[in-house]
This record gives sequence, C-alpha cells and structure tokens, in this order.
Amino acid sequence: MKILVTGGTGFIGKTLCGFLLDKNHQLTVLSRRPNQVASLCGESVQAIHKLDQLTSSDTYDAIINLAGEGVADARWNAARKQVLLDSRINTTRQLIAFIESADKKPEVLISGSAVGFYGNRGDIKVNEESLGHVEFAHQLCAEWEVAALEAEKSGVRVCIIRTGLVIGDNGGFLKRMLLPFKLGLGGRLGDGQQWMSWIHRNDYIAILDKLLEIRVLHGVFNATAPEPVTNAEFSQTLGRVLNRPAFLPVPAIVLKMLLGEMSELLLGGQRVLPEHIEKAGFEFKFKTLEQALTDVL
Repeated sequence: MKILVTGGTGFIGKTLCGFLLDKNHQLTVLSRRPNQVASLCGESVQAIHKLDQLTSSDTYDAIINLAGEGVADARWNAARKQVLLDSRINTTRQLIAFIESADKKPEVLISGSAVGFYGNRGDIKVNEESLGHVEFAHQLCAEWEVAALEAEKSGVRVCIIRTGLVIGDNGGFLKRMLLPFKLGLGGRLGDGQQWMSWIHRNDYIAILDKLLEIRVLHGVFNATAPEPVTNAEFSQTLGRVLNRPAFLPVPAIVLKMLLGEMSELLLGGQRVLPEHIEKAGFEFKFKTLEQALTDVL
C-alpha cells in the first residue's frame, strides 16, 4: 500500500513507520521536521512539510492521521487549548480537503482520538457506544472525530481509534513516571481510585494494521487493553516491576495547584473496554499491565 502518515515522527509514529516498512508499504510522512524523517522513520520514507504540497494527482491507498500537540505537554489555558484543538482539527480538515480533491480517493482514513472522549466516568465501564461527559478532553476528541468523519462523504472508509495510555520504551507517559519510581518516590495520585485504560504500543500498532487490512471494519474502536486498572494498581504494579516501593502519594490538592484544569487528566479516568476490536477477532498480546510493563522495562 501507499500510505500517508501524519504524526509519523512521534512516540507511536516512529515505531509504526518501522512496522509498515517491514511489511513493504510505501510511506509518506507529514512532519514539521521533514529533514529528520529519514533518520527517525526510515531512509525510504518520503517527507512533506505541509499538506498543501499534495496535489489532486497524488494517490494513497490509506491515510493514518495521528498528528496533534501533546495534551499534557503544557499547562492548559485558553491559548493552549486552542493550540490543542487547532493542531488536530485543522490538520484533519486539510486532509479532508485533499481527499475531496484527489483524483483517486484513498480506501481508508484511520484517524486518531483518545479515551478522553468519555471524560471522567468514575467506576462506570464504557465501550464505543458510551456517551462522553462534557469537559475539555471530550470536546477536543469529539471535534477531532467529527472532522475526520467528513471523509465518509467522499466514499472513504473511516476508522476512529480512541487511544488509551500507550506503554512503550523511550517515550510516552511512562517515561515521565520512571524517575520518581526508580528513586523510590513513586505512589498513587490523589486517592488512586481513578481508572487508567492503557495499551502496549505493539498492540496499538497491531490494531492499526488490522484496521488497514480488514476492509469491512469502520467506525469507532477503543485502543485499550481489556484489563484497565486503577491508578493505585498501576502504581503498585510499576513499583513491583522496578523492584521499588510505591508508597508516596501525591495529594489531589497539590496536583490541582500545580496543573490547574489539566489535573483532570490525572485525577479523572475512564474504565474503557475494547469491545469493537475484540468482536472483530483481534487478540491482544499484552492483556495485563504486568506483562506490558515487564516487556517494556
């Protein structure tokens, strides 16, 4: 396949590109750092800096849209929220404009989203049919998804992938947690009862591959392992895998003072089940958190 990837130089994208190249796909990667694409993604990968470099005669069999500023990279304020929205929705709208103008339409658009779509749902189990709790994370994901679904009007199969916390080496949320835990200073956040829906990066990429290959699949898919855990369970498991204690909690009030509204990401949670992809026959390699952390660490 000829595949266009946005977000290809990120934590997930670099590994995804290597996987796709191993399967002999031809890749084009959109990146703000096009001169780094070859070293990060592969020597054979074509790099583009802006989507307006594409013309109607450019053809792709598939588009994988993962571009977006990191949600937890900076404290939220009105300007930062707009950056988060624009980095996702504007890129997606530009992709839709390209699809509409293309002489040959892609067969599928796989577009990112996140389990933040569901908002803070407490102890309630949620699946792809569940509604979202109205808060900024839900707004961000919902608007991103609506923009991507416009591709259906051009006859393109659309898969929305609501991603949980991705566990992998050399990046992601886990990298930020490792130092305090390695020093024996880790522990739960707040009361630790908030749910964390996670997925090993290899399983995430395998889900993307299945969505590429199985042409009857469309709609929303939760990319989370089938066994979510509470934050307290996550902290204890990480400490156990690292052979370090994990008994120093961070009070909720401290997180709220440090992070403001963004503390919702750490103190709220979603107990997400990947029902649609499992019904499609997908089997997770890493079903338990201990398996995933042991593999990565």
